[in-house]
Amino acid sequence: MTEETPGFEEKPDVPSGATPDDAEPKAASPSAEEGAAPAGDANETAGLVAQLDQVRTALGERTADLQRLQAEYQNYRRRVERDRIAVKEIAIANLLTELLPVLDDIGRAREHGELVGGFKSVAESLETVAAKMGLQQFGKEGEPFDPTIHEALMHSYAPDVTETTCVAILQPGYRIGERTIRPARVAVAEPQPGAQTVKAEDPENAAGAASAEKADDKESGGPEEG
Repeated sequence: MTEETPGFEEKPDVPSGATPDDAEPKAASPSAEEGAAPAGDANETAGLVAQLDQVRTALGERTADLQRLQAEYQNYRRRVERDRIAVKEIAIANLLTELLPVLDDIGRAREHGELVGGFKSVAESLETVAAKMGLQQFGKEGEPFDPTIHEALMHSYAPDVTETTCVAILQPGYRIGERTIRPARVAVAEPQPGAQTVKAEDPENAAGAASAEKADDKESGGPEEG
């Protein structure tokens, strides 16, 4: 039997060139690790928040730019559409203006009973096409004179009118929509100068004048004839 030598203890094998202190791993300080971890997390969180703010700011700027570009594009489309319609209306108005003398000849031929046969068919087709393109004729006898759509070529006085009135249409007017391409040329009549008119806002004077007129008729045996 082998006897153990008292006073000697077995130690783990130590690699050559290493000190005994290196053989035992040092325990990390728990307080140091706990203190370093929260500080690092706080810095990382602050950095992420800053990056998020920058992204949100950039997103807001890009969104505003996109909205502005979209608004400008919509305005551009409206301008182009408005200009296109205006150019079309001008072209149609110029074409129909050149056809007005032909339409006048057709109207005169109709008045004289000369619109017959094949000429009548062609004339009606032309009038139908002009109407489809938006041409409208205006001007009627008896309507009040409007200097914005009428052109007075003749002037007279008449006792049976209460305002300046178109008594004859010498040449009809034409319009396209709200645009007048030729005013109606008319003869107008105005109320007879010196004619007595009763104001509508003074009914008492009107009634008194009527009563006086009746009394005069009774005294004179009625109005004079001739």
